[in-house]
Amino acid sequence: MLENLESNYNCANASEDLHQLKQELAGLNQQDPKDPASQERINRLENQISFILNKCDITHQSVYD
Repeated sequence: MLENLESNYNCANASEDLHQLKQELAGLNQQDPKDPASQERINRLENQISFILNKCDITHQSVYD
């Protein structure tokens, strides 16, 4: 998980960052049951992915490919 995503995020890092975030998210989604801390981390990862997609004008569909 990236620590801080801000309005000055460098989209040149998007490909690598999205790959890392999606891998982390996939690993957490495989865990069952999800405790509150895991669910909070999942929510944060999803928010970070959405932020990068929106900031860098990347289609949302590509996040699930």
